[in-house]
Formats: sequence, structure tokens, C-alpha cells
Amino acid sequence: MASIFAKKPLAVLLGEANSTGHGTLQRTLGAGNLVALGVGAIIGAGLFVRTAAAAAQASGPGVTLAFIVAAIGCVFAGLCYAEFAAMIPIAGSAYTYAYTTMGEFVAWVIGWALIMEYALGAATVSIAWSEYLNKLLQVFGTSLPYNLSHSPFESAVVNGVMEHGLINLPALFVIVMLSLLLIKGTQESAMFNAIVVVLKVAIVLVFIAVGWQFINPANHTPYLIPDNAAPVKNAAGVVVREYTAWNKHGWGGVLGGAAIVFFAFIGFDAVSTAAQEAKNPKRDMPIGILGSLAVCTVLYILFGHVLTGVANWREFADPALGGEASVTYAIKAHMPGYEWLGTAVTVAILLGFSSVILVMLMGQSRVFFSMAKDGLMPKAFSDLHPKFNTPYKSNLALLVFVGAFAAFVPGSVAGDLTSFGTLLAFVLVSIGVWLMRKSDPDQPRPFRSPLSSASFPLVPILGAAICTLMILALDSNTLKLALGWMLLGFVVYFLYGKKNSMLQKGVVVVPTEMEEEAFIKPDPNNR
Repeated sequence: MASIFAKKPLAVLLGEANSTGHGTLQRTLGAGNLVALGVGAIIGAGLFVRTAAAAAQASGPGVTLAFIVAAIGCVFAGLCYAEFAAMIPIAGSAYTYAYTTMGEFVAWVIGWALIMEYALGAATVSIAWSEYLNKLLQVFGTSLPYNLSHSPFESAVVNGVMEHGLINLPALFVIVMLSLLLIKGTQESAMFNAIVVVLKVAIVLVFIAVGWQFINPANHTPYLIPDNAAPVKNAAGVVVREYTAWNKHGWGGVLGGAAIVFFAFIGFDAVSTAAQEAKNPKRDMPIGILGSLAVCTVLYILFGHVLTGVANWREFADPALGGEASVTYAIKAHMPGYEWLGTAVTVAILLGFSSVILVMLMGQSRVFFSMAKDGLMPKAFSDLHPKFNTPYKSNLALLVFVGAFAAFVPGSVAGDLTSFGTLLAFVLVSIGVWLMRKSDPDQPRPFRSPLSSASFPLVPILGAAICTLMILALDSNTLKLALGWMLLGFVVYFLYGKKNSMLQKGVVVVPTEMEEEAFIKPDPNNR
């Protein structure tokens, strides 16, 4: 039996990427589709919820700088993703890249971490989708019954009566509908996502344009939270926020804010999971990954500048205002005559949630597809629909798993685990680019991340370092839960994955010397 750190030969991956016919994913996505997928996954609740939370908890008006720090970490990781995705255009994203650079066990670790990002993330976002649907219905004077829109583990006093949850039907509904859309076809899913992206970006632009007129320059002074900032108390005199910790004021607060708003950037890596469905991956994957990052970073900085200019960051320190209600509060309290924009923001959040769930479910199904082909997951996950040519069994399994989580588990359970899973993948992908430069220096690279030579891997080092810092800046409870999840993953690997691995069984077909040369021989016109 092979070592748990055995690597999948690069020539085998390239052979899979070049294969066609039934049993392979179809290349139907262009550069525009991929940028829209990235924007669809990135602009969701994070923008509307995390901006005020980061300002109130750590960064103040400097939340714009926090967005820049988080974006820089994402750009370095994005450059590494783009190099891999153009060179190895195959489904699986970070999992696949790790398999050929760091070996099977590290690939499993990333695959397991991506479940935190995609599957648990999709479930958590679907629960929030249910909450915002109720908020939108309340604008029109109605709402869903409490017991049909909440988990059995939740209860609350509604109109003076104690209500208990039974099932979260709206959350289950959106998971079912988007899963069926993904089974129907990648192109149809991309079209739906593109429409949603146009609508929600339009609402974000309207808020920025209208809100700019109401910016009070005094709210941006001082720009960073001072180290002697007074704690914030609620109406009862209880301290709800204090700023003595290193990551709660000054430049430390910018880094702490970056760890909070990083959640808002989650998603661009999902573009790389669709590499095997890109029409021209050598050109389109870098455009999709880096293009979606660029668009969203500009929107985030402008949004943060307007929000903290319209309302003072200390106003968001009240937990009731520093999260879901922050933008609506700022509009109602400081933008008279534009109350309708608060309803539009709720619509934008619902649209944002929808596209985020879609891309997360798509990304997870492609990771399962790749892991199943390698034997690390049940083979059924790699079966393609006879008509639609999509990994329908993987999508159906996610429908059941994610749908059950969404219907019966409170949304607070997953928390920031999605951020941890993403950051860990970013760290390992950044390291993987450097390792690949050392092990396969002559492999054709249609896109090369700059300053990433084997002897001077500046971009990979910066990507890994900044993302590691953001992992350390997460709260201790999140890190403990993440450790527990990863330990569970080790158990699953040794009880199932290692025993069924194609590589461990020696089933992976390594091309002959002639075939391998055909796969990896450098092209003098496209090095």
C-alpha cells in the first residue's frame, strides 16, 4: 500500500482534464460566466452584515482598510489559484492541486475543510435566507408561521405566546430548488446566477450613489479606533463592546476587522471548482478568479466608506445594529426620504444569498466528484446524469445533507467555520504553487503568478502568511470547533478513504513514458 503522502501524477490529472465524452463534465462556461460565478459567490450577506460588525468590533471607519488587507490576502491566493486552474483545468479546486503537490493526506485535509466552506456554508446561508424572506414579507404585513420557519431547537415569544420551531421550510425550499437547477445543467445555473448578480450589484450601486450624499466627514475622524476608546454600553449600562485587546483598535484592529470581513470574500475560489467546465480554461480561469475579486473589492471599499460615513461606527456597537439590521438602520436613521432603499437592500440580500448558495452547492458537488473519482468518497458522487451530464448523485446527496441541516439545525452552529475552511485551503494552495515550481519547473503554465519562482516564491509566501494571520485572528471558539471537525475528518480518512483510495490500491493508471511526454512536454510558444 502506498504512503498516505503519495502524490497523484500530474500527467494523470492532465489526461483527465483533456478527456471528453460521457463521464466527463462539459465545457460550457466562458470568461463572463466565470466572473459572474465569482461575483455571485462573493457578494452575499457578508457585505451587508460583516461591514458594520467589523467597524463596530475592531476597525471603525478603517473597515475600508480591513477590506483592503483581506483583499490582498485573497489576491495572493487568487494568483496561485489562477496558475493552478489554468495549468490543471480539472474539477476539485484546492483538493486536486494538493493531491499532485503535497500528497493524498493533505488533499483529504483540504477536501474535508472545503466541506466546511461549501456544504456547511450553504446550509447556514439558506437559514439566513429564510430569516430575510420573513423580513421582506413583514414589509407587506404578513409573515410565515414561526414553527414552519425555525429549527426544532429554537423557540421564542411571538405576540405574547411561546412558539417552538418544527422545521425551517423556506431554508429547505431554497436548497431543493437550487439543487434541482444544478442537476438540470451548468449553463442554466450560470444564466440564473448572472441575472441575480446584475440585480444585486445594481442595488449595491444605488446605495453607494445615494448614500454618498449623506456622508458626514466627522464620522471618519479618527479613522482608526484609538487605544483609549471608551467602551460602549447598552441602555441598561452593560458594556457590550470594549477595545483594549490588540486586535480591537489601531492597526491591530484593522487586522482583526480583516478576519471578520474575510467572510465577505469567500467564494472566488469556487470559480476554480468549475475549471473542467470552462470553454478555454487557460484564458478564462485567471479572468474569472481575478476579475471577480477586483470587481468585488472595489464595491466593498466604496460600500464600507459610505456606510461608516452615513452612520458613526459606534452606533453599530449595539449587537442589534452591528449585524443584520445595520444597513437598514443607517438608511432609516440618517437618509430621510429613502426608506424604500431599506426594502431594496433586503431584496438584494435575498438575491445575494440565492447566488451564494447556488455557487457553494456547485463547488461542493465538484469537490465530491473529484474525491469520488479518486476513491476517497463513495463512487456514486462521480456518476453523471445520462441526459444533463451533471454530477446529479452528488447534488442529490447534498440536497439531503444540506437540506436536513437547513431544515432542522440552528444557523449559529456553523458560524465562522466557513472562514477557517477557506483560509486553510488558501494557505495550502499558496504553498502548492511553490512546490509545483520546484518539482515541475518545465510544465507549461498558461498563467504564471508573478514573483513566484522556485528560488523566490514571494507571492505564495505572502498568500500563505497573510491567510495564516487571519486564521490566528479568528476567535478561540471557532478554532476549537474547526479542530474538532478536522479530527473527525482524520477518522473518516483512515476508516474509509485510505482503504478505498485508487492511489493506495495502485489502480491509478500512470501514462507510459511516451504518453507522459505528450502531456507534459513544454510548448515553446506557450511556456
